[in-house]
Amino acid sequence: MQGADKGQTASLDGNGLSIGVVRARFNDAITTALANACLKELAALGVSDRHIVQVTVPGALEVPLALNAMANSEDYDALIALGCIIRGETYHFELVANESGAGVTRVGLDHQLPVANAILTVENEEQAWARVEEKGRDAARVAVEMANLLEKLL
Repeated sequence: MQGADKGQTASLDGNGLSIGVVRARFNDAITTALANACLKELAALGVSDRHIVQVTVPGALEVPLALNAMANSEDYDALIALGCIIRGETYHFELVANESGAGVTRVGLDHQLPVANAILTVENEEQAWARVEEKGRDAARVAVEMANLLEKLL
């Protein structure tokens, strides 16, 4: 392939970007901490508070539906999915993890809109707490970088 690599340099400049955040309330203390880390990083990247819309849903399975509604509005440059699924003793963990992940991916592909997936899938609460800060920050950076990249590509 010839020509310049349009995605060669990651742009983490969030100035002027509109970001939608969907947070599952299930495992509320963990997802609240995840959201706080994400919002702090969005601010550090220059995304204005007035350009961030946050909504909450009951659990991870409801996240894709809210993301899809936000994507349909065409008001956002990127979306962020936040949640926490902790393995239990039944198959329900796999169902929720697989279906929510597939739904989040589908929203991004169907709408050609970046969706940062920070729905934690962990074995126990300890693992979740160990990942909250990093995954929250990562979600913010992914959303901003991909919004800027798609702006160049489309």
